[in-house]
Amino acid sequence: MSSVVVRQEIVQLVDEAKSNGASMHTITPIIGFSARTIKRWRVSRDSEDRRSTHKNHNPSNKLTQEEKVALIQTANIQEYKNLSPHQIVPKLADKGIYIASESTFYRILKEQKQLTHRHKQKQAKKVKPIPRKAEKPNQIYSWDITYLPTTVQGIFYYLYLFMDIYSRKIVGWQIYTEQRSNLASEIMKDIAIKESIEPNQVTLHSDNGSPMKGATFLTTLQKLGIMPSFSRPSVSDDNPYSESLFKTLKYTPMYPSNPFEDIVSAREWCSRFVEWYNSSHCHSGINFVTPLQRHLQQDATLLKNRKTVYEKAKEKHPLRWSGNTRKWEFINEVHLNPGKVKKNDKKDILTVDII
Repeated sequence: MSSVVVRQEIVQLVDEAKSNGASMHTITPIIGFSARTIKRWRVSRDSEDRRSTHKNHNPSNKLTQEEKVALIQTANIQEYKNLSPHQIVPKLADKGIYIASESTFYRILKEQKQLTHRHKQKQAKKVKPIPRKAEKPNQIYSWDITYLPTTVQGIFYYLYLFMDIYSRKIVGWQIYTEQRSNLASEIMKDIAIKESIEPNQVTLHSDNGSPMKGATFLTTLQKLGIMPSFSRPSVSDDNPYSESLFKTLKYTPMYPSNPFEDIVSAREWCSRFVEWYNSSHCHSGINFVTPLQRHLQQDATLLKNRKTVYEKAKEKHPLRWSGNTRKWEFINEVHLNPGKVKKNDKKDILTVDII
């Protein structure tokens, strides 16, 4: 049956429905055509559908095969082979030559897989950080140095801060007037004694600052059997736990509004902060237990008790809950630079990219 006949039948059915009292507002959702389409069909009952049945059209300005070959050859001659189309097109124009537009150059070179890297030097490789996982305290530490203001503009104190990423506990700290690897070494030695660290037990993660990569500090780590780990250059996201801790430190209400008058006052304040942070601060990243409770592995019992309290409250007043009670789940493991999971759109397969 031709499209003209089908259209005529649809228009006839619509007219019959309207004569029986139906409105176009109720008819169009049923037939799947708009009122404007029906009106157009009624005016031109005998005209065929003039839309092309071909999905792909060849534009009249399409490059010929010979022109494509000439474009690719031109892009790969000695003068242009290391240049992008951004640079090739104007250089050709200066010589009075026009082969194709810049976008066409990009499209054709992309089709030929010549767009990604056409330079003589080796293509830069993306360095991906090593994903790490902590399943108990004293497995992965993170550390960094932050500035503390003094009363003299341009002069700062430097806070060295070491934390356990599993428990978020600050395991060591000190404030000095300079940044040096030997000062960090002394702190690390004290931490190893206080936490009873065994060789090959702890991985210490940091950025690429000179105190972190200093020969004295790295030698100390080697003697203690602590494995160093470093962020990628200029990528702060690779060391998120220390960055987050510094933000908590500087945005807590107890942080002084005025600069520190001397290093003694700075150390006194930091001592109070560390005591509060470790012993009183309910950390959101570990389900609102304190870092010290988690470091002592008391959090599983605490969270289990909280869950019991909420379940009893729901039994007593079930109408106050529209769904499940709050999740007081124990966090088994903490990841540093974990793999990013992506779902493949074409297949129901999960692929992992390490970031």
